[in-house]
Amino acid sequence: MKKLIFQFILLFFAFTSLTIAQEKILVDAVEKARSEGFSGVILVAQEGKVLYQEAIGLRSFENLVALKKNDIFEMASVSKQFTAMMIMMCQEKGLLDYDDPVGKYLDIPYRGITIRQLLTHTSGVPDYQAVMDEHWDKSKLAGNPDILEYLNRYQPPMLFEPGEKYEYSNTGYVFLASIVEKATGRDFVELMREWIFQPLGMKNTDIRSPEAKAKVKNFAAGHIKNEAGEYVNANNFHSSDYTVWLGNRKGPGRVSSTALDLLLWDQALYTDQLVSQQTMELAYSPAKLNDGTRSYYGFGWELEPKSPLGKMVMHTGDNPGYKTIIVRYIEENKTIIILNNNYHPDMMRLVEAATLSLGKW
Repeated sequence: MKKLIFQFILLFFAFTSLTIAQEKILVDAVEKARSEGFSGVILVAQEGKVLYQEAIGLRSFENLVALKKNDIFEMASVSKQFTAMMIMMCQEKGLLDYDDPVGKYLDIPYRGITIRQLLTHTSGVPDYQAVMDEHWDKSKLAGNPDILEYLNRYQPPMLFEPGEKYEYSNTGYVFLASIVEKATGRDFVELMREWIFQPLGMKNTDIRSPEAKAKVKNFAAGHIKNEAGEYVNANNFHSSDYTVWLGNRKGPGRVSSTALDLLLWDQALYTDQLVSQQTMELAYSPAKLNDGTRSYYGFGWELEPKSPLGKMVMHTGDNPGYKTIIVRYIEENKTIIILNNNYHPDMMRLVEAATLSLGKW
């Protein structure tokens, strides 16, 4: 999926004249998305300066509340870059090493896996959600200890040998959050607030429980169309139930934030405030597989070394009712952040238009 996104962006540049008024392309794309029902926040920045920001659509379709630029969205898998950062901070503090065996920190039935392989989705660990969906009592709330217990109890087989190939793994990032807790002796959520959100001034960013989210006035609910073609809260659908009964999991998702807070995060990654630039360069480096080939996922980032604007790192998120993306052209310090709360197909068209406009700005 993500490789297709890279290819699509590259093809878009290859077949589009850069002499077009690129700023207008973004404005026109946003207006077209608005007319087609897109709901979300679009932000484009260069060197931390906002070049364009727009909120269109509704925070609540049921109550017809308009979205605002600083509304809070569920980040879904965009959260993984924060989990990876926690591991990198632990490594710099001497609390762990990337090539440590996972078994040094966690009691799991899988051997030969390193922390590095969890970070780069090359570990081969099985999908925890399938096991939990089959066996867990969904009247109860599950967290990382429960996930680890059920993986030990039912022991689904490895998907492949560690390091053999890349396969996106939410389980790996559950393990990473649990490793942080083991290495530090601290709660992952509290530590992320202390190490990342608070120092960076990300006042609207947190890992929130469903109860906490309900108390946040400017939380943009995720929406999906019902059988009548009307957008309703995604929590009304059975397919969204896992976000409730897996509501205590840590690592693969659950960060909620705003576009402006994500820009603070983006800019901090150009400094040594969290970790050194040497460590960040490692995070942006492809993984080496057992056969010597490369896999273009670093530490919480999808990688594209030769985009039209130089080296690009990015990540998408996908939760019931939500689509999110952050695209960072790190050689030129240019950033695209799009947060969508009605799972709309126009999101990638907006990314393309924003990318093209950055070529001009």
